[in-house]
Amino acid sequence: MKKYSIQTEPFRIPTTDGKIIEEHHGLATTGNDHISIAHMVAPPGWSEPFQTPEFDEYTFVIKGQKQFNIDGEVVVLKAGQSIHIEKGVRVQYSNPFGEACEYLAICTPAFHLDRAKREED
Repeated sequence: MKKYSIQTEPFRIPTTDGKIIEEHHGLATTGNDHISIAHMVAPPGWSEPFQTPEFDEYTFVIKGQKQFNIDGEVVVLKAGQSIHIEKGVRVQYSNPFGEACEYLAICTPAFHLDRAKREED
């Protein structure tokens, strides 16, 4: 029995905001509730509502920039930088810049929309 698995066909999460989400490991792809790993591309002008997630989120920016509004403090991550945001912290993710932002997101426990606790507009 193999003690590893290679993911060659991530699950593309359907979106309506132009963002590309390809989950490599997590609930949607492998049924893993402990961690999710997703490759994402956020188009210029993209943003999400504020949320207070029930998971820790780690983000590593590959290309472009990503903006975080963390409890009222604006933080901009550039290519090659990473951030860890603890669960229970109010945050808004956006890309107000003129180029797409490519990044990896890792959530523990795994991302689930119910755990994101997004605020209504």
